[in-house]
Amino acid sequence: MSRAALLLLLLLAACDGGSASDPDPVVTPTPIDAATAGTVRGKVVLKGTPPANPKLPIGGNPECNALHSDKPVNEAVLSNGGRLQNVFVYVKSGLEKNAFAWPKEPVKIVNRKCVYVPRVAGAQVHQPVRFENDDPTDHNIHGFPAAGPFNFTLRGKDTWDERKFRTPEVMIRVKCDLHPWMIGYLGVIPHPFFAVTGADGSYEFKGLPPGEYEIEAWHEKFGSQVQSVKIDAKGTATLSFTFKEK
Repeated sequence: MSRAALLLLLLLAACDGGSASDPDPVVTPTPIDAATAGTVRGKVVLKGTPPANPKLPIGGNPECNALHSDKPVNEAVLSNGGRLQNVFVYVKSGLEKNAFAWPKEPVKIVNRKCVYVPRVAGAQVHQPVRFENDDPTDHNIHGFPAAGPFNFTLRGKDTWDERKFRTPEVMIRVKCDLHPWMIGYLGVIPHPFFAVTGADGSYEFKGLPPGEYEIEAWHEKFGSQVQSVKIDAKGTATLSFTFKEK
């Protein structure tokens, strides 16, 4: 094997977003006493008038334009009565001494009508992430994790491919080079305590062991905020976040 070929293999091995067929590590989960576990919940709100979402530039792409009766809008900011959607909320610190199993069922990110559904998603480290194509046209999935990019093509309707991410990262940006307005984000976390806010702006983590935690809320336009919270045995804490539109 040439030196150049060996270097290429090493670079590919170092990249995240590896094949879903790669062997998983063996992990012994840390027991959590359900009798003492607590809950943290809250809302994410937007203060101020939300910016107008521009129309997506699909007019020059007949394969995507045909899928819409009206031009869809860029959904970077979705606010319903001040409640902010598509915010990735997760436990940032406080669980470092714990190990967790991960779901075997994949997180699904669907290419539908030439946008990503959902736009913001979360997965655990080692959990399969399935990229599906629900459109009759081709899409490529170009991701940019810190460990190195990945890029593959889904050729037509009902095609799919899976990746697993071996290191935590908030957030991994994903785009389609064929349709450059298609942007999505994936948060990869080593535990199950994460959520993406829906139309009501709420999140909830149940089953947290008593302790002190940092909770982070991330939004693609407004950045991130971190707050501290203490969970007592069997306790419930409320922690909300406010982003401001200037």
